[in-house]
Amino acid sequence: MSTIIQEIAEEIIKNNATNLEELLTGHKDISKFIMATKKMLDEVGASLVKNALEEADVIIRESDKRKKSWHVQRKKDPKTLITIFGAVNYKRTYYKHKNRGSYCYLSDEALGIDPYERMDLSFKAALVEKSLDTSYQKSGESISEEVQVSKQTVMNCIREVGALENKAVEVGSSKKIDVIYIEADEDHVAMQDGTNKEIKLVYVHEGVEPVSKKRNRLVNPRYFAGSYSNSEKLWLEVANYLEEAYEMDEVKKVYISGDGALWIKEGLNWIQNSVYVLDTFHLSKYVKIATAHMSYTRPYLWEYINRLEKENVEKLLKIIIDETESETKKEAVKESLRYIRNNWEGIVRGRDAEYIGCSAEGHVSHLLSARLSSRPLGWSIMGADQMARLRVCRENGGNIYSIIDQKTKNQKKSLQRQHLNKKIIKKRLSRNSTEKNSNLTIVNIGKKTVAFEFLKSIRGA
Repeated sequence: MSTIIQEIAEEIIKNNATNLEELLTGHKDISKFIMATKKMLDEVGASLVKNALEEADVIIRESDKRKKSWHVQRKKDPKTLITIFGAVNYKRTYYKHKNRGSYCYLSDEALGIDPYERMDLSFKAALVEKSLDTSYQKSGESISEEVQVSKQTVMNCIREVGALENKAVEVGSSKKIDVIYIEADEDHVAMQDGTNKEIKLVYVHEGVEPVSKKRNRLVNPRYFAGSYSNSEKLWLEVANYLEEAYEMDEVKKVYISGDGALWIKEGLNWIQNSVYVLDTFHLSKYVKIATAHMSYTRPYLWEYINRLEKENVEKLLKIIIDETESETKKEAVKESLRYIRNNWEGIVRGRDAEYIGCSAEGHVSHLLSARLSSRPLGWSIMGADQMARLRVCRENGGNIYSIIDQKTKNQKKSLQRQHLNKKIIKKRLSRNSTEKNSNLTIVNIGKKTVAFEFLKSIRGA
C-alpha cells in the first residue's frame, strides 16, 4: 500500500513539474494548466480507487474468517466501475459458500457494490446534479471526459431517486415570528403527448433583506414544487413545514400571494391566520388587457385601484366596455372586470403596511421555467415532477448525494431484513443449523486496525 502511494506521489510531482514548466515557458496558458492538472488528478483518483478495491479483496481473501465459510471459486475476475474520476478497472475474487452453495464477490459486497452495478453512487449523484441545469444528453457527456453515458442512463439515475418529499431536507428548530409570507404560482410545461401540465411552486419566507442597492433576497425561504394533481396534498406539506419551523400559535398573520387561482386560495383552508393577497404582476396584466385599446384610461384605472375605490373601478371598466366596438375586446374587458371583482379583497390586502409584495413570477422563471419550459422540450409528467422537486430540493440546501445515499441504504437494509427473515424460517423448518460464526484471531486479540474494522463487515455465515 505504502509503495503504491509513494509511486503515485512521485508521478504527481513529475507531472506537475512538467505542466508548470510548460505554463511558465509560455507553451500553456493558465486554463490549459488547470485542465492538465485536473486530468492528472482524475488519473490519480482512479488509481487510488483501484488500489483500495483490490486491497480490500486481498484482506478478505487472506482472512481466517473468510476461509472458515467461503471457498475461492475464481481469482482476478475483472470489473469496471464508473466513477467521478473516470472508469476504474479492477480485479476481485469470486467465492462459493461451503455449506449453502451460494456465490459472492465478498469484497464488492463489503464495499457496497452491487453485483450488476456499473456506476458508483457519487457518479450517479453527479449526473443527477448536472441534469438540474442542462439536458440529460449534455449531462451524460460532461461529468468525465473519459466516460460518457447516454441520456437514458441519466434519466434512469433520476428515476432511482424517486419523488422527493419536502422532508428530504431537514427543518431547523421552531422559532417565534409575527408575520410569514407564502407566495405561489405555476409553470405550464409541454408534455410529450402535446398537452401542457401545471407544475406548481409554493415558497414560504420571513420577508426580504437587501443584498445590494438594487437587489433583495428572501429571508429563510423554503420551496415546494411538483405536479400535485391534488392541491390539498401540497398545502398539507406546507402546513406541516410551518408547524415544524415556527411556533404557529405566536404567528399573527400569514400572507398568501398569488394570481387568484383556486388551488392557491385553497391554502387559506390549511394555514391558520392566513389571508389572501392578489399578486400585483397578474393584476397589472389584466389592467393592460382592459385598457389596451384605450390606453388613456389606464392611469385613471390605476388611480382608482390604488385608492381602493371599487365602485369607480367598476364604473370605468363598464364605460370602456360600452365604448368598445369589437366583441372580442369587449369580452376581454369583461373578463378583466370579473377578475378584479373576484380578487378585490386580495387587492385591498395588498395595501397592508406589513405586506411586502410578491416575486412569484421571477421565482417560477428561475426555479422551474429555466429547466422545464424555456426550451422546446417534451416531458413526461413523472420527469417534470421529479425535476421540479430536485431543483427546489437543491434550493432548500439539500445535498443530492446524501439523499441518494440514504435512499440506497434504506433499500439495502430492507433487502437485508428480508434475507435474514428467510434464513430464520429455513432454519426453524429444518431444525438443523450446523454453521457457527468463527472469529478471527485479530478479533479475539481486539486490535483496532483498519483491516480489523473492514473484516467485521463481511458475511461469515
